[in-house]
Amino acid sequence: MKSRYIALWTVAKRECRRLISRPLYLFCMVIAPLFCYLFFTTLMGAGLPTNLPVGVVDMDQSSTSRNIIRNLDSFGQTEVVAHYPNVTEARIAMQEGKIYAFFYLPSGLSSDANTQQQPKISFYTNNSYLIAGSLLLKDMKMMSELASGAAARKVMYAKGMPDNMIMGQLQPIVIETHALNNPWLNYSVYLCNTIVPGMLMILIFMITVFSIGTEIKDGTSKQWLKQSNHSIYIALAGKLLPQTLIFSIMGMFYNAYLYGILHFPCNSGIWPMLLATFCFILGSQCFGVFMFGLLPRLRLGLSFASLWGVISISITGFSFPVMAMHPSLEALSILFPLRHYFLIYVDQALNGYSMLYSWNNYLALLLFMILPFFIMNRLKNALLTDKYIP
Repeated sequence: MKSRYIALWTVAKRECRRLISRPLYLFCMVIAPLFCYLFFTTLMGAGLPTNLPVGVVDMDQSSTSRNIIRNLDSFGQTEVVAHYPNVTEARIAMQEGKIYAFFYLPSGLSSDANTQQQPKISFYTNNSYLIAGSLLLKDMKMMSELASGAAARKVMYAKGMPDNMIMGQLQPIVIETHALNNPWLNYSVYLCNTIVPGMLMILIFMITVFSIGTEIKDGTSKQWLKQSNHSIYIALAGKLLPQTLIFSIMGMFYNAYLYGILHFPCNSGIWPMLLATFCFILGSQCFGVFMFGLLPRLRLGLSFASLWGVISISITGFSFPVMAMHPSLEALSILFPLRHYFLIYVDQALNGYSMLYSWNNYLALLLFMILPFFIMNRLKNALLTDKYIP
């Protein structure tokens, strides 16, 4: 038993020397994660995009149309930057990327509204930019409804109807909207809590595969196994232990950064998220070992790791709900560690549920940790017999 601990300590010290000897490790394990943390959080530091440029085609040129334009410009996410004489020029400006949308007010708008002739207000949005198009569509739709209500109220006033009757007809049912868990509608809260650990996961995949694959590439795999008393379990444990320590520090740092410094919602407290992060890191490392064990070639292993990591970002469910995907993709989503981390984040940090509510996701991350046991013999054989092929 003592010799096993000595072998583990020997392999761990050897791995520390390898980590120090290559600047690539420092970059991928420390510098790149820190850059991703700062990049994504500052990229969406304002929470929501503001002052998105829109244009206006005002064919009416009346006090009513000018009032509508002023009200539209007063919305925080909309800024009227140009007036165009016709739809064609506005469309060309939108295609050139000068504006994201334009509002069309037809001639006779004011007179038709006063006589209840149902004038038509049109708005066009460029949904090639999904977020900008969606936000501007919401503002323009709200502005058109407010303009319609104002015109109807003006006619009812002229007929001598009291305020309570007017409001009862304009809005018979009052709707109250409450955004739960993220009342600021902060896009950074939606995205960074998954993109940041997602980028860390990709780096873990790549470093795990690279650190094992370079043993074969450099011809040091037999020496590595010899120092571990020819035990593949001790060899892997000693190699991954320093990496686990560094990645765990980086994981604790982004939790402290997101929930402590940026004050993102963390309704269950920090400890469940730290536990989830640690399980997520271990699961990702073990998945990386499994990837290389399946394809024990450095080039193929890195391709597998990068492909699986990039797909994880899309199939997690934070940008498009998994239950709305094709059933085959919905079933496939359970094979990605980031998916389970995301569900834990939603339950713990956003909803503040008990950890027992997420037991199945914690179990899934633990199951990822046993994947290397299925390829141990194949991996050991590759380390002993395979030769590096560029």
